Amino acid sequence: MKKIFSLFLVPALLASCVLTSCGSGSTGDVHVFYYSYSDTYISSVRAALDGRLREADVKAQSYDGAGSQANQTEQVQTAVTKGAKVLVVNVVTTGSDDAASGIVSLAKGADIPVIFFNREVSDEVVSSYNKCLFIGTDAAEAGHLQGDMIGDYLTENYDACDLNGDGVISYVMFMGEMGNKEATYRTQYSVENANAKLTSAGRPELAYYDPSSADKFLPDRDGKWSAQAANEYMTTLLTSYNVSSGNMIELVICNNDNMAEGAISALSAAGFNTGEKGSVTIPVFGVDATSAARDLIRSGRMTGTVRQDAAGMARALAIAIGSALSGKDLTSGLSDYAIDEAAAKVRIHYSAYFGE
Repeated sequence: MKKIFSLFLVPALLASCVLTSCGSGSTGDVHVFYYSYSDTYISSVRAALDGRLREADVKAQSYDGAGSQANQTEQVQTAVTKGAKVLVVNVVTTGSDDAASGIVSLAKGADIPVIFFNREVSDEVVSSYNKCLFIGTDAAEAGHLQGDMIGDYLTENYDACDLNGDGVISYVMFMGEMGNKEATYRTQYSVENANAKLTSAGRPELAYYDPSSADKFLPDRDGKWSAQAANEYMTTLLTSYNVSSGNMIELVICNNDNMAEGAISALSAAGFNTGEKGSVTIPVFGVDATSAARDLIRSGRMTGTVRQDAAGMARALAIAIGSALSGKDLTSGLSDYAIDEAAAKVRIHYSAYFGE
């Protein structure tokens, strides 16, 4: 990494709107905008990227959008006015192109490279500016992988998981954010792939705990993918769906590990998933492989998660930042990653995690 950043010749500039910074500031002027510091996975990316930029002695300033697109857009405007050399954006709003297009317009007007990451923007947005790049995952991959993990696990442990003894596994789905592509695909494909595995093994498809539900998911209505939302949902559900009533929820699928943590907390309060000998464990699956989730899996309180590589994300971002500051094409140095043919989008793969 140091060889890449040794090419940086851009003088550091001070900015009055700094929220956090890293590096002594001898090279570069990189501004990184996070949709929310409170997101556990994003916090991991932030820590890893800060470390890489600090090691390379690159001046970087970080901003917390706190889940508000208005706040983030204002932060970007300020950074552009102050003379930012690179904009790195974890955009808040993903349901439409408006926010990302507005940021690209600001960057393009000032001839500043812009690198979007994690929260996907459309091909049209990326292709609208030759100094624009997206670094993230394949949104559908996590859902497919999680579904395969669930299907394989249930096939091997079906009778133990069928607490109601009715031959069908009932489940609840905790969705992170309405309109978010990652949440939509994880919600869809985790169930579809699990069902494909089950039916191929001669088992019935999963049954949503509430057959009258049209959506078959419970979203975090604040769009925060939070442990609190899942905990509140799960706590309420357990008052009506439980072992004594003969309709216990037998599988919990979560769009991320924060929500898995919240669900497990509620289950533990009801005597499940305690990790203690003899305790009944309801299978809980998440996405991200956060340190907290890995601890829960090691203790036997959580079943599995899909690893989203925060360190890999930070590495790819650091390489792209180096290319931007040295005037190179933004995909330069990223040949070991998959790059889409339709637009300048770099993909970092997920992997299954059942424990070390």
